[in-house]
Amino acid sequence: MADVDVPVSSKAFVPLENNPEVMTNLVRQLGLSPTLQFHDVYSLTEPSLLAFLPRPALALLLVFPVTDTYEKFREEEDAPRQDYAGSGQDEEVVWFKQTIRNACGLIGLLHSVTNGGAREQITEGSDLDHLLKKAIPLKPNDRADLLYKSQALESAHATAAAKGDTTAPEAEASVDLHYVAFVKDKDGDLWELDGRRKGPLKRGRLGPEDDVLSEKGQELGVQAFLKREEQAGGGELRFSVVMLGPSLE
Repeated sequence: MADVDVPVSSKAFVPLENNPEVMTNLVRQLGLSPTLQFHDVYSLTEPSLLAFLPRPALALLLVFPVTDTYEKFREEEDAPRQDYAGSGQDEEVVWFKQTIRNACGLIGLLHSVTNGGAREQITEGSDLDHLLKKAIPLKPNDRADLLYKSQALESAHATAAAKGDTTAPEAEASVDLHYVAFVKDKDGDLWELDGRRKGPLKRGRLGPEDDVLSEKGQELGVQAFLKREEQAGGGELRFSVVMLGPSLE
């Protein structure tokens, strides 16, 4: 259900487990510096649990079940928008359109590590560095094609998908969980990045002291998302969150 916009005939990946260790291994294999890693966020509101997380939080990955409420909102918000056509060095953020089935986790990881502060922590000469340099000049469809054909990306994803704590479903399986990334760019703007949308979504401006897990960062990003779902659905939304931040190793 999460990949309804991706043609059934397209390439399919084994869904990525929502596991910070698996995610960290994947992005490091591709070329992210060991100075960063993904962390479980056990609570978005409990100060004592938030205090344990190393800051700044460079990106948040929200994992949630795709509901009718979400689909309706997504379609309504995207309807008046033009398909994103950005490319080049002047792009505010690098956005990847998803054309691989069950790859929303991978797209979320790429959005997290190729934007904001994490982008500076990509090892020069790595697979991720080469991929990003090739992607930046390309328009969204050609950029998606680059990901689709990347053997390095497919290999790293397959390795990571096999490392989860639970038995991975088949690549062709129908999965109802979806990943959305929230990232603060170099100018202080907060972005919602989702490969199923028409393009990147600017959600507001953050101050120099704010990261994506700060009160304002959450208010403009993940909490606004969850509040909309809870109010429309009439109940609590099942979700989980991981953040990209400084390594504890």
